[in-house]
Amino acid sequence: MARLDQRRTSAVPSFTSKYGVGKLVYFEIYDDMYTAISREKQLKAWRRAWKIALIEDHNPDWVDLAVGLGFEPLPPHPSSRT
Repeated sequence: MARLDQRRTSAVPSFTSKYGVGKLVYFEIYDDMYTAISREKQLKAWRRAWKIALIEDHNPDWVDLAVGLGFEPLPPHPSSRT
């Protein structure tokens, strides 16, 4: 939860803060950090199309899952058309 908060608020310099990515569209839960880090490294090595397919299999509308975890909705992205 702390890591998610850091990414949503851009508190730590990272890919998410550099590119303004804040929406949580997919996540997995593991019992230990070693397994979680191993899975994260595996996913980072995947092709973009594979990652998109994984997200769309579980969250086809790309809903911000962080809201369901108790976080406030993010404001609309400046490039979105609403």
